[in-house]
Amino acid sequence: MPNSKSYEKELAFQADRRKATTEFIKITSDLWYDKSIEVVLFKNQIIDKNVSDIIHLHEYAGEFVQKPISIFDSVEILRAINDIPLPPSKLDIGKLTYEYHTDENNFNDAKAFVLTKLKNASESEEIVPRDVVLYGFGRIGRLLARELMAKTGKGNQLRLRAIVTRGESNANILEKRANLLRTDSVHGKFMGTVGIDAKKSALIINGTTVHIINAAKPEDIDYTKYGISNALVIDNSGAFRDKKELSRHLKSKGSSHVLLTAPGKEVPNIVHGVNHTEHDPDTTKIFSAASCTTNAITPILKVVEDSLGIKKGHLETIHAYTNDQNLVDNMHGKYRRGRAAALNMVITETGAGQAVAKALPALKGKLTSNAIRVPVPNGSLAILNLEIESKTSLDGINTILKKYALEGDLVEQIKYSLSKEMVSSDIVGTSAPSIYDSKATIVEKNGKNIILYIWYDNEYGYSHQVIRLAKYIAKVRRFTYY
Repeated sequence: MPNSKSYEKELAFQADRRKATTEFIKITSDLWYDKSIEVVLFKNQIIDKNVSDIIHLHEYAGEFVQKPISIFDSVEILRAINDIPLPPSKLDIGKLTYEYHTDENNFNDAKAFVLTKLKNASESEEIVPRDVVLYGFGRIGRLLARELMAKTGKGNQLRLRAIVTRGESNANILEKRANLLRTDSVHGKFMGTVGIDAKKSALIINGTTVHIINAAKPEDIDYTKYGISNALVIDNSGAFRDKKELSRHLKSKGSSHVLLTAPGKEVPNIVHGVNHTEHDPDTTKIFSAASCTTNAITPILKVVEDSLGIKKGHLETIHAYTNDQNLVDNMHGKYRRGRAAALNMVITETGAGQAVAKALPALKGKLTSNAIRVPVPNGSLAILNLEIESKTSLDGINTILKKYALEGDLVEQIKYSLSKEMVSSDIVGTSAPSIYDSKATIVEKNGKNIILYIWYDNEYGYSHQVIRLAKYIAKVRRFTYY
């Protein structure tokens, strides 16, 4: 029967597609662990993904570029990448496959295509690995540790060598810290192994020693005793916020740079992808990665400002509750935050509107802002109500944002969502700090007022921005093709 034959063909195709996906996973793993070449698919991470994940990502990629992105083409491109000499790199197989499909008449085979597209790789400078110390081990600190250890590979970029905490560090405390790293109520299990070495006062993460150093004052620490030198200290403790206090890290032996994972005073506040190149790590020793909300809205605001111009606007962020709030009603230093976080929507302030101007001076004084903390543990939403200089339409603004999400300097920062059904839990685990909800955008009839909805994982997406900035400061950015 015709229907039976058609069904058999569908089964055969699914089997072939899954076999090809298995080869895709093997080659990406070999490239990463053997050659330090990280492959992503339109910015989505591939390492440790399963067959179904890879198939779904290809389907998203095809919908995103409105052309089929075939797993079979992707495998062909990966084989070619594996066959040629390349330095440590980060390559977007989605973009390469899309371009191969578009430019296929100009190349005899995939290898010729790859050689042409990646010809500048040979010009990249040799990377000198840098030691990293996490000062603090809270929500952001543990996510940074997860990502740094998951992406250690051959260890030729950032090497997590130590974590600084307060208080004693006996075997019981070490095991508690290890368990918090192994399991997370929001982000799930760590895709690796975590043990302890009580004699060394260390965590053993994926078989690698990470020292746990107990200190009350950063200037008292001698990192060189642990074999650590020229270290980048990532301060996620929340204890130090201005230049004077953060400078104390530079007095410790073995440290060279400081990166604060919060808005900082009297230090450069950086949104990677927007203004990081304005400060040279050779002359600037202390950096701030600003806030999660600032990292979410600034890339989008830059696109709108550069493309259409912004007269004025208001930011409202619907933010997950944080550890700063109370679990049950109790006294708090700030208004309203004393009420039970998991039971109330809480109006509070945010400095993100003013903070944007530190990265985009053209927007100084143009934005007001406020925040509402809501009863979800993670996953936030920024609403941008903007009056713009040049007229646009719904298709117009979506086309602009899609272009920036596909190519240019902000491809790591902006993810373009096509979903009509997206809710906050769907964006948990997204590495881009800005997720543009194209289906929620509103443009008024006059074409001069637009309302944009920007989702963000206020923990995971922000942590990736911190790591991107850390790589810039440490000068371990690889050759990239996006």
